[in-house]
Amino acid sequence: MHSDCIFVHGARQNNLKNFDLELPLGELVVVTGVSGSGKSSLAFDTIYAEGQRRYVETFSPYARQFLDRMDKPQVDRIDGIPPAIAIDQTNPVRTSRSTVGTMTELTDHLNLLFARGARLYCRRCGDEVRQDTPETIATRLLDRLAGRRALITFEVRIPEKFGPEEIKEHLAAQGYTRIHRESSDTLEVIQDRVILAAPRRDRLVESLEAALRVGHSRLSVIPLADNKTPEPPLRFSAERHCAQCDISFSEPQSNLFSFNSPIGACDTCRGFGRTMGIDPNLVIPDESKSLFDGAVKPWQSESYRECQEDLIKFADQRGIPVDIPWRELSDAQRAWVMEGEGEWEDGVWYGVKRFFDWLEGKSYKMHIRVLLSKYRSYDLCPDCGGARLKDEALLWRIGSREDADAVLAPQKRFRPTHLDMSDAQLQALPGLTLHDLMRLPIDRCLRFFERLQLPSSIAEAIDPLLGEIRTRLRYLVDVGLAYLTLDRQSRTLSGGEVQRINLTTALGTSLVNTLFVLDEPSIGLHPRDMNRVIGVLHRLRDAGNSLLVVEHDPQVMWGADRIIDMGPGPGKNGGQIVFNGSPQALLESGESLTAQYLCGEKTVATPSNKVPASDAPRLIIEGAASHNLKEIDARIPLHCMVVVTGVSGSGKSTLVQDVLYNALSKIKGRPVEPAGAHRAIRGHEEISEVVLIDQSPIGRTTRSNPASYVGAFDAIRAIFADQLVARERGYTSGTFSFNTGNGRCPTCGGNGFEHVEMQFLSDV
Repeated sequence: MHSDCIFVHGARQNNLKNFDLELPLGELVVVTGVSGSGKSSLAFDTIYAEGQRRYVETFSPYARQFLDRMDKPQVDRIDGIPPAIAIDQTNPVRTSRSTVGTMTELTDHLNLLFARGARLYCRRCGDEVRQDTPETIATRLLDRLAGRRALITFEVRIPEKFGPEEIKEHLAAQGYTRIHRESSDTLEVIQDRVILAAPRRDRLVESLEAALRVGHSRLSVIPLADNKTPEPPLRFSAERHCAQCDISFSEPQSNLFSFNSPIGACDTCRGFGRTMGIDPNLVIPDESKSLFDGAVKPWQSESYRECQEDLIKFADQRGIPVDIPWRELSDAQRAWVMEGEGEWEDGVWYGVKRFFDWLEGKSYKMHIRVLLSKYRSYDLCPDCGGARLKDEALLWRIGSREDADAVLAPQKRFRPTHLDMSDAQLQALPGLTLHDLMRLPIDRCLRFFERLQLPSSIAEAIDPLLGEIRTRLRYLVDVGLAYLTLDRQSRTLSGGEVQRINLTTALGTSLVNTLFVLDEPSIGLHPRDMNRVIGVLHRLRDAGNSLLVVEHDPQVMWGADRIIDMGPGPGKNGGQIVFNGSPQALLESGESLTAQYLCGEKTVATPSNKVPASDAPRLIIEGAASHNLKEIDARIPLHCMVVVTGVSGSGKSTLVQDVLYNALSKIKGRPVEPAGAHRAIRGHEEISEVVLIDQSPIGRTTRSNPASYVGAFDAIRAIFADQLVARERGYTSGTFSFNTGNGRCPTCGGNGFEHVEMQFLSDV
């Protein structure tokens, strides 16, 4: 047994046939074989489980309470195993606070970058807000007004209980006797009358320093014309303050740019980017129904029958037709139904909206919360516009005008809700805001940072941070995720996308001497992107790590250092190692079914192509423009299998799921999510139902299994309940259910096993 190997002795997990295995460390090992042959049982349930269990055991008993621990695998022993990390296709994220940026830690890096290297622009005038010093003010004045005469002034506020004469006396005692301008609450005091010339710079700086000190860090410089007439003043401030607009700003810190911090998160949506409301498409799902026939769905139960009766009564009084379909009502009539006329106490029609407002006041009751959840919508936050951040965080920009124009057209830049400047002023500003960067596809975001050059005064301190951002963005591009944006919610990602993001995170953390166990990283990838993923796997290996990959893709298999072929069959016919060696040696193996397909001895039979008739019915999508779709039309033939393919990020899921499925669901009266932008769906009359089959897990509890999910157990329980003895004893179908009723085991609750928490030891 070698010290640089993982040695597995007596593996018996699931269908594994008590074999021994030696895996060299520092290699990319692919585990392949037919479905059910034991690949995952070996890679995840045995090797990863033991590596993770041993790693957790290194912590104190107190810390182990808070960590997930896996069951000890059925194996005699495993030697030489390093700490293990599993990167599989499950997406455990359910909160909408998690994004691609937070998963990859790029959000934290960008927050710090903006806090240290961004520039602030006033929300009203659009000028850069600088913290001036006497030296910088003097330099700007000598550049712009060299040779001119000017007054240096500062303002003094008159307190409420004091008069102007008292303040003048106090100023005179300090040597300030000249007043430039006076109002009811302010005195503008002259600090000095100067000639703006380089030889007089020392006096100029001294006067500016005194004016800033007495004027509470603010001053004005008033140029004088040749006839000594004052011209419009130039205002300066030594604080984070726009002197022209008299608007103050807070000092930047990384939390100001974080939507997970109360300092930076929008006060209205609390950093979620959306607010909860009521979806009218769910309230009125079937627009073919009339008000009398029950178009307003929540009022069709006995609990709220009174609301339905009120609707019909007040509609008759106002002459609103109640016997025509909802879709045929005018906009004003629909608005009357939804908005109402006033409060219920006033004896007028209160409307659907006030009904739900009334329910919100009773949401402390469980059944009310359940009812509200059926009609919820998540609308763009009216205050932050989906940016999740406070307005002040969106006034900071990074980069130059040329950097921004290279990746994002000026008219497409995000406009904060409470911005006072014009669109032309906004489009003329240099650089991009944090939200602009978050909305960019990752490949364009990488292009922006590759050309970004920061001022030399901060470049040395910021360069390591910029290098880390560029590296992580490059990793995401390398694994075929260039089409994602950093603000994409993690819960909307597919299993394959989550796995590749976790892979780049592992690369970014620079881990070494670690065992990575991966589950089909090629899934969902176009063949064009496979070489880049293999390159990332090799990079992890070359950094001193070991990789164990469950995979079927030939490209990944040829890129491996070693292949383990499980088999020879599925289930009880599997669980054995058919081959263990290099990819080249696999081709010479006569027993391996995988080798026979790789050599071409066996092939997958290609079915005969069935070409749809020219007059066959079709579903027609017109003007699909959601996400990256370019106003496309699509004609999908019915009564045949249609495959939509393309490179990663080309818009396949957007077209099929976001546009077609969501639109058809609404048309059929069962809306799920708002449909993506499109003009029309034609030909839907040819189908009666639409069903989405995706990769979401089907089981919610440990009692769920395929037979119960498809309903097979319903028929089986009915057969048992129909037996003579069962009828004599009064048994029903529920008696034979392990989910409910008296038929399930009272000890384990129908699970088939008991889970005993052992506090400081592994659970049993």
